[in-house]
Amino acid sequence: MKKNKIFTVKSIAVALAALTLASCTDLEEVVLDEVLDENVYSVDGALASAYDRLGDGTFVDNGGMFAMQEYTTDIALLPTRGSDWGDGGKWRTMHEFTWTPSSAVVTDNWTRLTSGITRSLIAIKAVTESDITNKEMFLAEANGLLAFYTYYTLDLYGQAPYRDPLDGNAPVEILQAADAIDGLIEDVEAIIPDLAELGQNQTHTGRFTKEAAYALLADMYLNRAVYKDRYNASSSFNFNETAVDGNGTDMDRVIYYTSLLIDSGKFSLNPNFFDNFSINNSGGQEHIFVVVQKIDNIRNGDNDLGYMCVARNQRPSPANRGTNGACTTPEFFASWDGNHDDPRFSRKYQYSDGTWFMNDGTDVSVPASDLVPGSSDLPWFHFNSGLLFDQQYGPKLTQAGGFEMTDDGRIKVSQLFMEKSSNTPMVFTPELNFDNPSQAVFAQDQINRGVRIFKFEYDPEQGNGSSNVDIPLYRLGGIYTMRAEAYLRKGNNGSALADMNMLRTSRTREALFGNVPGTAISSIDADILYKEIGFELYWEMKRRPQMVRFGKFDLSYTAKAATQPFRRVFPIPQQAMDVTDELEQNLGY
Repeated sequence: MKKNKIFTVKSIAVALAALTLASCTDLEEVVLDEVLDENVYSVDGALASAYDRLGDGTFVDNGGMFAMQEYTTDIALLPTRGSDWGDGGKWRTMHEFTWTPSSAVVTDNWTRLTSGITRSLIAIKAVTESDITNKEMFLAEANGLLAFYTYYTLDLYGQAPYRDPLDGNAPVEILQAADAIDGLIEDVEAIIPDLAELGQNQTHTGRFTKEAAYALLADMYLNRAVYKDRYNASSSFNFNETAVDGNGTDMDRVIYYTSLLIDSGKFSLNPNFFDNFSINNSGGQEHIFVVVQKIDNIRNGDNDLGYMCVARNQRPSPANRGTNGACTTPEFFASWDGNHDDPRFSRKYQYSDGTWFMNDGTDVSVPASDLVPGSSDLPWFHFNSGLLFDQQYGPKLTQAGGFEMTDDGRIKVSQLFMEKSSNTPMVFTPELNFDNPSQAVFAQDQINRGVRIFKFEYDPEQGNGSSNVDIPLYRLGGIYTMRAEAYLRKGNNGSALADMNMLRTSRTREALFGNVPGTAISSIDADILYKEIGFELYWEMKRRPQMVRFGKFDLSYTAKAATQPFRRVFPIPQQAMDVTDELEQNLGY
């Protein structure tokens, strides 16, 4: 057996921070067919590879977790827009709930997640058989990643593969969500003593720390009742079942773990809500566990969470444009009625000379003093953040390829039109009004429709293959929503209201509106809480589990008919079924 090289704490921390893939091997195999051979990877390479699966399309790409957790909900859809985004119906399928075991999104994400499981198992074996310094900590991290990938696989597919990484002859086991969730909780609780606290041993928000474990445990306990009774027709899940360790109920444990994070003093709510999703958000004050992007030119990140909503003629720089894809539904937009002054709904951008980009037809120009990072001559135009609707404004390109400029050297602001339908004003309509209400398809002159969500800042560099925005998997705002939900499900409405008002009043509006804080609400119930969670977590790949917990997932909304409970989980991909006897197809498929 080949002996693993011994690395110092400093060298492995650097390797993990850079996510350096030591062997440069492409791990796209699923655990069902993977030979867990530790000879392939050094310890740092194996751990880096396991971490890299988070960002290599899984949690950063439009077709990854976003397609499964948001396009299947009332928050997001990717309609066919004239000549764009047809792709054999793969995107519409997610919102219309017509996916099958052969659907591309279903298959691709099974491969991504089970590849994450495989990579974590390889890392566990590599660390176990090494003499590396801080061996217990790195082994705990590898086990934490295994639990994270397994949890998401159980969430989406109801099943997850596993093989003992220390036994070369071990058979494949297929974990079932109803039973496996308890063991998964026990596994994560068991590794907490060996995990580093955030900031210790050169850890950062891109590493699986004690704090990441607390967040994952709160998440698992919050959804445990659904896993136990996934097909409950009335969605009457038993959220107050006795906890796995017998210490109180599931909701008590959610409150316990979220309180550890809230009371730790390590995190604080950001007054500027959109700073959590900006280009400079690395190490953000709310971030607990993130996908680190822009990693030493090895994997340069992905712009999709920002790129997908930006129209083609909305250009942050002359070198880049959006793609006019995703939008939100009329139902989600309408949920904000009476709350357009909430600091999380929108925020206008102010340039360094004091100019505000109003995006309402009153703008004439903005300064060209902001330059694209790394460029000496490309001006950077900043669009506003949040939910964008009605007529849009911004810079146009000259025939020479630069921004139109005013005589005094500023960026000229003009009314915008759609690039592929040049007579169609760029009016983002709250209504979608599909010609066939059951199909998310627009004609070419309808491609402007849909309110766009500019929550994640869109990088202005060339192309869509690079991003500096870290993608939060768990952040403090989401932790407050979990605790509030647990309080409400225990009948403690007062504490739930206090947590949601903490979110509301900790955010402030821009200086244009006097930096005033958001307004508190006076009461709370399940419907109000459901809406408030949406205000905080939209576009962050949390909506589908939330809709299931609140009994909303089966209901009809724009381009989506009422559906049966079996759609709460996705089918096992047919290609996996064809090669693995241990797998059984999920109910209804």
